Amino acid sequence: MSLTFSGLHHIIDFMEKKTDKITLISLFLLAVTVLFVYIINSKIPFMMDDLWYSTLLYSNEPVRSLSDIISAQVWHWNNWGGRSMTHGLLQIILIMGERAADILNTIFVLILSAVITLTSSISFGKVRRFPVYLLAGAGLLLGLNANWKMSMFWEAGAANYLYITVFIMLFLLCYLREVPEKKPLGEKNADPADTSSAISQLPGIAVWIIPLAILTGWSNENMGPTCFVISVLVMIILLRTGGRIRFWMIEGSVLSLAGSVMCIIAPGNFVRSSQIPKKGALWTLFLRCYSECCAAFKFQLYAVLTLAAILIISTVFCGIKLKNSEKLLLLASLMSWGAMILSPHYPDRATFGTMCLMICVIISRSALVIKEKKEAYLPLYLGFIIIWLKGMFDLGEFLSAVLGWI
Repeated sequence: MSLTFSGLHHIIDFMEKKTDKITLISLFLLAVTVLFVYIINSKIPFMMDDLWYSTLLYSNEPVRSLSDIISAQVWHWNNWGGRSMTHGLLQIILIMGERAADILNTIFVLILSAVITLTSSISFGKVRRFPVYLLAGAGLLLGLNANWKMSMFWEAGAANYLYITVFIMLFLLCYLREVPEKKPLGEKNADPADTSSAISQLPGIAVWIIPLAILTGWSNENMGPTCFVISVLVMIILLRTGGRIRFWMIEGSVLSLAGSVMCIIAPGNFVRSSQIPKKGALWTLFLRCYSECCAAFKFQLYAVLTLAAILIISTVFCGIKLKNSEKLLLLASLMSWGAMILSPHYPDRATFGTMCLMICVIISRSALVIKEKKEAYLPLYLGFIIIWLKGMFDLGEFLSAVLGWI
């Protein structure tokens, strides 16, 4: 029997009245997620690079103090790679021990989910049903992840991707919240030419943007430069729309560029690349293009398909135009993916930052669809639950294998 429009509206009214119950369900599923994430973390010991970074690197002596970490990272910058900030952070966590690392990893999964939700919210105003979107963020992080173990649970991977992406997204949030958006026609005080943005300045941002910008730039070879470009584009948009460019924007942009330069020009990068067998230019280009295709059509296939689906639903069927901030997030995801063609190695875990940028757009567009058509709330929520279940299945499968059940 087909569902009539009258019956559908009854369901919508019922859903609106039961929003609190859906929020409670989301909170319960978040608790389940946190429990699973912590248990899996406790089953994955320090391994591989973790064991090496727990030493001074140039000797087998264990790292015991901040001065040891600085000494190790100076050697690392000169002899192995430029990610001094991320690997310095890794060594701090390794000193704290496995139990503390398990707790921190679990907390940072929630923090990153929250930052993604906040970054998404800039496109549609104040976030409603925050626990629902928080669950969506956590579920998408796990369900769309090309390699959840190596990017979120392996300690070296967590430092390079999970932890550092929190700072990257916070940096982008500072800029994207300043992007002027056209108010929808029909909304109170709407004006077709009005692109003003009444955003209050974040307290003390001129001070704390300094370490945040340096850390953001000195993070990953693809995400650091991407953040710098986005910060510049935000200022260009403000100039073109008559907005105000604040001092901290220039400060953050310059320092993020400086951090990116320090990450890329590290002598250790050239030492490491010299160990890779040289191939012809055409063969190298083919392999780089192959890696890019693997990232798009294999590692991030689920994320790309989910993003494509919500873009088609929101723009084609709902007629909701892309916001300026969403365009910048899409551009950032494209740049962070494309920049890896300059790298001789593009592992699946390196798509983590690109995935997070796409998740921001997925959540933002979903919220806009729900705002436009309330009847889409339940189908979209169930869609997020399916992706969440996929992530829980992956974690459950791993745990079952560790316990010898399968």
